[in-house]
Amino acid sequence: MSLTPLTVLMASPRGFCAGVDRAILIVERALERFGPPVYVRHHIVHNARVVADLERAGAIFVSELDEVPKDAPVIFSAHGVARAVVDEAQDRHMTFIDATCPLVHKVHNEAKRQHDNGRHVVLIGHAGHPEVIGTMGQLPDGAMTLVETVAEAQTATIPAHAPLAYATQTTLSVDETAEIIAALRVRFPDIAGPPREDICYATTNRQEAVRSMAPDCDYFLVLGAPSSSNSRRLVETAQRAGCSNAKLIEDAGEIDWDALIDVKCLGISAGASAPEILVTEVLHTLERRFDLTVRNVSGVSENVTFNLPRMLEA
Repeated sequence: MSLTPLTVLMASPRGFCAGVDRAILIVERALERFGPPVYVRHHIVHNARVVADLERAGAIFVSELDEVPKDAPVIFSAHGVARAVVDEAQDRHMTFIDATCPLVHKVHNEAKRQHDNGRHVVLIGHAGHPEVIGTMGQLPDGAMTLVETVAEAQTATIPAHAPLAYATQTTLSVDETAEIIAALRVRFPDIAGPPREDICYATTNRQEAVRSMAPDCDYFLVLGAPSSSNSRRLVETAQRAGCSNAKLIEDAGEIDWDALIDVKCLGISAGASAPEILVTEVLHTLERRFDLTVRNVSGVSENVTFNLPRMLEA
């Protein structure tokens, strides 16, 4: 029986960014240096496959520092932590390694700089996301206001007694964030912004790749975890760009085969914390059901790397 033809457009860039590469390597190097177990506060990145692989190697993921035995090394996740977490680790004389993405640290430093200059900071981001919790935890209570939507930018209670500045979570929708910033500027014309955009290069590049492909696709699959902000934003980007049938899946086992019955062109991308093996498994699974024509759609070339913490450098 002949297989149904299916064209697959592969987004590039996709998958791991430099911050995720660095965070995973930090855990691997820590296991080499200290030996297992090495403790990690929260999932190092938002991906179940990555976490499971590191657990098999000897990493133990915990929610809070009081779950870490005395004298055991602990790693802070790539999303960043509140200042209080660092203070607690120092007070307990713990060996801790900070795997926070350097681009998240940039947002932390910018927020602290604006606060030191007497500005109240409006943070654009998603409530409850670890990166937002960590960023808001850099400043004293009440020094920052979280805004999630254009509607909130237009109506949120924001202190009027001080000059304002804004910062953003690094994994947001580029388009939606621009709309929120525009709404803030209408309401607060003098609000200050960062010297450079806070949304990270990898988030921007992956969204632009999906945006360019989506109009040609009947269906779009994004590999990533439901908890991954940047992965969810890729789905939204595809939908906004013209491919309404865009879905987030964690792996090949979540493909909705009925939805692919009449699809002629399928787009595939992966969030910044999704390993390439997940994409490879999807392609192999598709090959068993379709006569595939796979085309790579090249976008911006990425060559960003970040240094490891000094104690783990080879």
